[in-house]
Amino acid sequence: MTQRKDNATAADWREIFASGPDGLRQLVQQMVQEVLEAEMDETVGAQKGERTPERSGYRSGYYTRTLVTRVGKLVLRVPQDRQGRFRTEVFERYQRSEKALVCALTEMYVQGVSTRKVKEITEQLCGHEFSAATISRVTEQLDEELKKFARRKLDEEYPYVVLDARYEKIRQDGIISSQAVQVAIGINWEGGAVCWAWSWQTGRVKAVGRSFC
Repeated sequence: MTQRKDNATAADWREIFASGPDGLRQLVQQMVQEVLEAEMDETVGAQKGERTPERSGYRSGYYTRTLVTRVGKLVLRVPQDRQGRFRTEVFERYQRSEKALVCALTEMYVQGVSTRKVKEITEQLCGHEFSAATISRVTEQLDEELKKFARRKLDEEYPYVVLDARYEKIRQDGIISSQAVQVAIGINWEGGAVCWAWSWQTGRVKAVGRSFC
């Protein structure tokens, strides 16, 4: 078990989650797609299919655009509006903020989705603020996507499994303390590492380790 007294950065987690064939690609793709949808919602003043007096335009389908990133190729559906007013800076700004985006998604996978993090990401990708309602909606959708990712079925063969734990600062009931965070990592035939699961529990090391396995 690795003993650590300081607050760990997200670098180690990012390396684990971003490596391997499945990595963070689908999460990054979902996040960028949600930002595009949120931009269109605010451009036309309504969600898809929503009736509201604030509506100022209508959607008009999508076109497909790919984006090559460090976590793989993203296939995105870019929304269009009938009046042709919708413009997005997401693709240009993504190239400048990709590292920060991947890091933020990794932190949210480990620590949980927060409206603060989602607000930071959307502003970084778009260059402007979204309404509180839009941020809340994107947060809910991303939280569901992260849960699906955490519970995804592993189809690839992993000949090696690494079980370890490290001490992190954990906040519980307003109190910060050091607790052992357990992690299970699968190593595929190409040597890529994919994080299978992580958890923290209190109790004796043997009992907690058996329960985690």
